[in-house]
Amino acid sequence: MKQVISTNNAPGAIGPYSQAIDAGQFVFCSGQIPVNPETGEIPEGITAQARQSLANVKALLAAAGLTMDNVVKTTVFLADMSLFAPMNEVYAEAFTAPFPARSAVAVKELPKQVLLEVEVIAVKN
Repeated sequence: MKQVISTNNAPGAIGPYSQAIDAGQFVFCSGQIPVNPETGEIPEGITAQARQSLANVKALLAAAGLTMDNVVKTTVFLADMSLFAPMNEVYAEAFTAPFPARSAVAVKELPKQVLLEVEVIAVKN
């Protein structure tokens, strides 16, 4: 059984996918790029973009009745690995120990030419 999770507090899907899916014990959030859901704007620089992407993740989790503490796995897609250190600083502000498992990879290109995209899997307690 799966249920769609949707909120206006995160950017809407720009294709044939759901913002997030509640699959019983787990919630799977689609990758969040740093689009401000109120203005549609993308902030400048990796620090601001990381904060916006993580704020979008937080909004999706809230729509599912969860918090960042429920996240067990993240995947961070970066436009370039040189962005890893500043992204990691912002990431460390968003999560507390025990930190989720994480993969971070550089990709050739991201939607709207943003610098990063973050997807998460959360577990219900």
